[in-house]
Amino acid sequence: MANSTAYKEDAVESIKKKIRIVNSIVLLVVFVLLFVIVRFIYSFLDYLPSQSLVTLLSITAGLIFLGILLVRNASRNAIKAIEDYSYKLTTLLTTTKNVHEIVHSDTLLDNIMDVSLEITGADAGSILLLEGENLVFKIVKGRESKKLPGFSFPRSEGIAGWVLNNGSPVRIDAVKNDSRFYPSVDKITDYDTKSLLCVPLRSGKGIIGVLELVNKKEGPFTPEDEEFISYFAEQAAVSIERARFIEDEKNYEIYLTNILIEAMENMPEKQGHSRRVAKYTILMARVLNMTESEKKRLYRASLLHDIGFLKIGPDVVSIEEFQRHPRLAYEMLQPINFYADIAPIILYHHERYDGTGYPTGLKGESIPLESRMIYIAEAFDAIMSGNSYKKVGKVILQNVEPPVSGFQHALDELRRNAGTQFDPELVDIFLTNISEEYAEVS
Repeated sequence: MANSTAYKEDAVESIKKKIRIVNSIVLLVVFVLLFVIVRFIYSFLDYLPSQSLVTLLSITAGLIFLGILLVRNASRNAIKAIEDYSYKLTTLLTTTKNVHEIVHSDTLLDNIMDVSLEITGADAGSILLLEGENLVFKIVKGRESKKLPGFSFPRSEGIAGWVLNNGSPVRIDAVKNDSRFYPSVDKITDYDTKSLLCVPLRSGKGIIGVLELVNKKEGPFTPEDEEFISYFAEQAAVSIERARFIEDEKNYEIYLTNILIEAMENMPEKQGHSRRVAKYTILMARVLNMTESEKKRLYRASLLHDIGFLKIGPDVVSIEEFQRHPRLAYEMLQPINFYADIAPIILYHHERYDGTGYPTGLKGESIPLESRMIYIAEAFDAIMSGNSYKKVGKVILQNVEPPVSGFQHALDELRRNAGTQFDPELVDIFLTNISEEYAEVS
């Protein structure tokens, strides 16, 4: 932020200087004209022949015209400087806001690189991140981009390594004259690096890499470029660290979810049950035009809806013990950040539409939509799947005999319990869109 403030002050001073030049030119022209006219009128008017008078007037007109040209040129330069500054500042602020909202690292790095090239007018650029003791090219644009990503070199090498280790930006007009230049990259890409701007990517944890721009298309890289990119790099580094954290958390969630599902699969009556329930709920989600984020939340909740059985064990000896599993699942998942959003869905997935379900007796649309969807999908799978039905079907659907006619029997039971156990609208959606080919039997 300090760099950004310093840049703004320098830019303002530069604009003020241009405006002062414009004013000085205008005043000079006015004083010259006044001086010539006064001297002409009071000193030489009676003695000048007509030809000299014409010459003097021509010179005066020429000076006026020249002054106008100079004023217009200076004004245009001043306006252009203001417009360029305004455009770059707007781009920087808008992009800074946008990069903070991007959670996928590939998209984030791509966005950072595009904006850096646009702001500076560089021909090419790259982002290198520190991994162990090496700098690794993560994204490259403007040169042989397919050859460099993944290429690494020691953090002690090159200008990029110097910037990483010293934490200071570097701006060079002739890189081949710099002893720190690392020519191996140019040899790999067959690219001729001439000028370079390299700034550190600094986050709260320290410097995590560098942002490098090469070969500005019009002239050398300027102090203005350095100030803009240095500020932008600091904001980008924070976003990169955040994206890394989210991706690490997501990977951990996937790994943990798989462990929990595998543990569930060890219960014979639960083999494949969670995945089939997830499959059926997503069928309804598509018809309801749920957003991708809503579908993902529903899918995750469907996979883990019966996770509470891990605390009960394989042999459920009573209905009361069976009915503990939604609350046990909630207590297991709610304290974990990346499961907290699905914990309430799982808690209420055995609430009946008529209000006689468990664990809290919610009724109708006060039951979360996703919970109502899981209830239907689970009941369908319980009837369709023999092992699952023997353990849970008789509890889910009271006074129902084991299936005697497979797919059609399952549809009939859902239809019969619509409006009491199940949301009738969701039942209609499910019955209309499920097919015997799509249904599975364990």
